Order: sequence, then C-alpha cells, then structure tokens
Amino acid sequence: MPVMGVKKFERFFRSAGGIDVDRNDLQRYLDFGNDVLYDLLIRGRAVARANVRDVIEPWDLPITAGIERGMHRFREIDVDIELRPILAEIAARPPLDATVDETLERELPEVFGGVSVALAQSFNLIDAELKAVHSEEWERAFNLFRLVI
Repeated sequence: MPVMGVKKFERFFRSAGGIDVDRNDLQRYLDFGNDVLYDLLIRGRAVARANVRDVIEPWDLPITAGIERGMHRFREIDVDIELRPILAEIAARPPLDATVDETLERELPEVFGGVSVALAQSFNLIDAELKAVHSEEWERAFNLFRLVI
C-alpha cells in the first residue's frame, strides 16, 4: 500500500480510538476486516435464502446498533481522511453463490469502516491506558469480535 494510504489508516485509528497503530499492523487489520465482511455476507446470504431470494440486500446483513453507530462515526471521520475509496478498493468480495445487491455493494466500505471504528474503540476497553497497539491487543480485540460477529 502506498505511504499515503498507510498514513490515512494511522490517522483513522488516532481519530476513531485515540491509539497509534504501526504500518506493520495494517495487513493484520485488513485481513480481520475482510474476514468480518465475509462473515456478515455469509449471514446475509442465509437471510436472503430464507426469504427465497438469490440477491443479498442491505437489510439482510446482521448490522448491530454498535456497527451502525460506527458507520455514522466513520462517515464523520472520513470527511477529513478520505479512507472510503481505499476501503472500497481493498474490501474483499468473497465468491458467494448469491448476488450482492448494488446498493449493498456501495455500502460495504462503510460497513468495513463501521467495524473499523468499533475495533479502534475496543482497544480502549481492553486497556484504558493503551496508547499504541501491539500483537497481544490485536489478538484480544479480534477474539472479542469473533465472539459477537
């Protein structure tokens, strides 16, 4: 990823969670975000199928109130940082035997952003004194998210 993209992610985590991340953490974060998107799309596919549809609509995703609040916060932060185009480009589109609705396709970067805001904020819940994230904190946060998503 270009240096400018790395700087945007660093600014994002400072704005969203008040923490510093290292450029070496970027791939770990992106892999996690794409895993969460995949899990949400798999659940969305199940909802679509239960409603006898082959198209996953935006309301099929299990978006929690916390993720929705994160999406709103992401929109606010993104006005200055402009991270959405990068997330749109790197957000994984896993092969599914269902079609993703065009509206949902456009919203996926904001879903990724909402999960990212929640992730950034979770580090302060894990350790209120935390200023920089290390491997142990990443793993704790990821395990927490795997429990609820």
